Amino acid sequence: MLTLTRRPQEKIMIGDDIVITVLRAQSNKVKIRIEAPKETPVHREEIYQRIQQEYNKVE
Repeated sequence: MLTLTRRPQEKIMIGDDIVITVLRAQSNKVKIRIEAPKETPVHREEIYQRIQQEYNKVE
């Protein structure tokens, strides 16, 4: 696991084609922008878990 510290408008690169930009940090919230190819799914954790639960019900 890697932990990074970034300031607003600074970026994190994941591979060659995923960019995470810190837009704003205030109190206990951080607003980020994620740029990724259309074929790369990007979800909040709670949405991802819901998708996985639905997928497991089908099997």
